[in-house]
Amino acid sequence: MEWFIIDTWIVVVGMLAAIACALLGNFLVLRKMSMMGDAISHAVLPGLAIAFLVTGARASLSMFVGAAVVGVLTAVFTQWVSRFGKVDEGASMGIVFTTLFALGLLLIVQAADHVDLDASCVLYGAIELTPLDVVWRPELLGTVIDVPRAAVVLSIVCSVNVLFVVFFFKELRISSFDSELATTMGISANVMHYLLMTLVAVTTVAAFEAVGSIIVIAMLIVPAATAHLLTDRLGTMVILSGIIAALTAVLGHIAALVLPGWLGFDAAVVETTSTSGMMAVTAGLLFALALFCSPRYGILAKRFRRLDRSSDLKAENR
Repeated sequence: MEWFIIDTWIVVVGMLAAIACALLGNFLVLRKMSMMGDAISHAVLPGLAIAFLVTGARASLSMFVGAAVVGVLTAVFTQWVSRFGKVDEGASMGIVFTTLFALGLLLIVQAADHVDLDASCVLYGAIELTPLDVVWRPELLGTVIDVPRAAVVLSIVCSVNVLFVVFFFKELRISSFDSELATTMGISANVMHYLLMTLVAVTTVAAFEAVGSIIVIAMLIVPAATAHLLTDRLGTMVILSGIIAALTAVLGHIAALVLPGWLGFDAAVVETTSTSGMMAVTAGLLFALALFCSPRYGILAKRFRRLDRSSDLKAENR
């Protein structure tokens, strides 16, 4: 029973992180800013390290604020380099995030001399350990429930992202497709851009500890890209991306538990298989499935339509 509860919380935390990322990822994909999620998720490292070096403690709030501030600054610096440096926006993202990421790694190594701060945990997360960090014990039907801190934080962030997408859906849609049209309609494209970047930074930091910076990138982009292959309607795309993100968490954890055993690996490998890593693998497999089998944009569907047209042309020529 205890293992069932732990596995349930791992899945819940994974689902909250994946859905929170996927909701915002739709608009990064539409704006052709997929690399921005990559940039922010890497660039928050110096924020975490500086917060520790300044406060001397690994208090969640101070590190959260430090990482969120640096995440927002990443978006600002990217825009600044692109505008004043007259370089492509993709190139400016690469310049900013690689510089900040390298700085963050150096600071983490410096901090690790004084405290147990594992760089690999920053990269890959520790979702399997999140059920052990309990911050709330409500009683339900006479049973005390141990609620992990990650679940509380991610549920708040996920709720904020849902409200943001619902209440600003029209503004996000118009500014994502045509920023000049948004300006003529009285919608500040810059304000919507920085609101979106701020939430991406906050979501990245919130999901950071659970799934790590590498997996956050996958959760920001892959569910949204998969949904984009399945529909042309933005509202449907947002809903589908949330469903795909939730499936990614569930199937990823199940795969982490059973797949190594099916492949014949020993018990040590099974125990060390990362749920976060399997979530990314599952997301990639779902994308590949959509890429081949999407009714409109799938490779197989295009192939069949091409064959049908060829058959029709041959029939007409006879």
